[in-house]
Formats: sequence, structure tokens, C-alpha cells
Amino acid sequence: MSLEIITAAAIAPVQHGFFTRKGGVSTDIYHGLNCGYGSADSARNVRHNRDLVAKSFAVDPTHLISVHQTHSTQVTTVRAPLSKPVQSDAMVTDQPGLALAILTADCQPVLFSDPIAGVIGAAHAGWRGALDGILENTLDKMETLGAKRAQIQAVIGPSISQRVYEVGPDFFDNFTMDESDNERFFVNGTDDRLQFDLIGFGLFKLRQAGVGHAEWTGHCTYSEPDRFYSYRQATHRKQPDYGRLISVIKI
Repeated sequence: MSLEIITAAAIAPVQHGFFTRKGGVSTDIYHGLNCGYGSADSARNVRHNRDLVAKSFAVDPTHLISVHQTHSTQVTTVRAPLSKPVQSDAMVTDQPGLALAILTADCQPVLFSDPIAGVIGAAHAGWRGALDGILENTLDKMETLGAKRAQIQAVIGPSISQRVYEVGPDFFDNFTMDESDNERFFVNGTDDRLQFDLIGFGLFKLRQAGVGHAEWTGHCTYSEPDRFYSYRQATHRKQPDYGRLISVIKI
């Protein structure tokens, strides 16, 4: 099966893609294009899947750059293939031929491009990272390479949508403790549950930070389990683990 790649006109003609789980060599619960070494899938399968992604971007696998994501606000400037693992949740570069790759399974993969300055970025933004400033930090780092916020196009890829992102009162309290206006990103659910709009929050943060354009591809990871990996979907199905989607951008 060939790889399925979701693209956004806002970032074109910069090469980019939000890969679904279709294609790849992983089997069983990881069936498809699992690109996460952090999963319990065979490392050989993950490596083969990532090689397929690199090939689709016409880069050597060593130039498909990813980092060890920890829900932090750390952003790494990449000028060459990384010689050792780096803990970070976003990357930026102005170097042609480097493909920045983010892994997700419900969190937001966000791809950034300033085509005029020739600067790109990629960020992993779950609720913690988005709340703490990973998106703003990515923009700051892009500016150090010559990008201008008003020229930056930002696209959020497949992520968990509000109608299936159920949270509890503690989550709500934590999220609204320092900023009561964040209440707007919640609606009432069943009993004491609430539904959180992670994507709406991400778009708000991007626009508030002054990007030229921000959008979501419109794909919910939880709602299409045959197309996307989803941590929450796997949990509800009582599966022992889950695969990771990959999102890539290259100058």
C-alpha cells in the first residue's frame, strides 16, 4: 500500500506532509506506517517505515531529523543531521535538504514556513506544550534565522478534536488557573466531564502570536482509527500500546 500524505495549500510550494498510518510495514496493533521508536513495535519496522518517509521526501534517512519529545517548550535549531539524541519538542532550520519530522498520536503536529525568508519549523504541541509556550518559542527561534511572523504560514495537522477530547475538573482548573479566558476552550460533557478544544487553543495561540496565517487540516485522529494512530483510541480499546504518526517539512 502506498503512503498517504495530507498537505495544505497554505504551506505550498514548500515540501511538507502529514502522513497517515496507511502504507508501511508494521503489523498487529501498529499496522501501517508507525514511525515511533518510542513504541514497542519492532525497531526494524520503524526504521523501514522512516526510510519510506525519507524516500518520499528525496532525502537520505540521516537527513530526516527528529528529536526526543517530552512535552517541553524546548526548540532546537538544526543546521546539520543530529549526531546524538536531543530532547526537544520543536525544530527550526534554514538549511535546504533537511527534513524536520514531528511524531504525534493525538497531540498537534504543527508545521511552519516563511517561504520568503527560507525558514521552516515543526512543533509537537500537546495541551501542556501549547499552554506553556512551545508554539511561541518556535516562532521566536524562526525569527533568529531571519523569518518574519507576518510571513509565517502555520498548519496544524491531524489531532484529537474537541468532541472526543474528554477531560476532568482538575484539567480544567489547571488550564484556567492563570488565565480565566481559557474557559472558552471547554464545553460541558457528561456528568463532571468537559470537552477540551486543543485545536482551537492552538490556533488561538498562533494567531495571538502574530503569524500571517494559521489553519487546521480538519482531521481528527481519534475519529478515524483506520487512518490515524491515537493514544486515546488505543486506551479506550485497551490496547497495550499505539503507533506514532509522522509529519514532515523540508525547504
